[in-house]
Amino acid sequence: MPIQKVVHASVARVKTKACFIAMLAMMLMPPSSFADGINGKNIFLQRCAMCHGADIKGTGPLANKSTPPTPDLTTPAFKKRLVDYPGVIVSSVILRPNGDLIPRTLRENGVKLPAFAWTVKDFRDLNEYMTGVIKKTK
Repeated sequence: MPIQKVVHASVARVKTKACFIAMLAMMLMPPSSFADGINGKNIFLQRCAMCHGADIKGTGPLANKSTPPTPDLTTPAFKKRLVDYPGVIVSSVILRPNGDLIPRTLRENGVKLPAFAWTVKDFRDLNEYMTGVIKKTK
């Protein structure tokens, strides 16, 4: 393989990794204004608090209606996880590691959430809001 093709392939891989890192950084950057903090809080209250509770302690009306029950995200263990993996909140929303648990719990309890077209800004705002609430709890 000619050296030009090897160099071009290496540059393409570096650019791909750089784009991924930039996207991740954009998602985790703090909001740039008070209005962004409001966006994160509104998203949380509309889409997450029914299970996690307004206090993020797993105290929402649906918290004990899933198996396993909704966890308290203010525990020392979760705070450590948040420090070790700053994107854990966003990845939990995107990847839903528990499969069908969230949609099934909502369905079984007659909760109909409208579809939501997430943006990078929404993920960033939600992450900032939740991280701020979690870190403030003792």
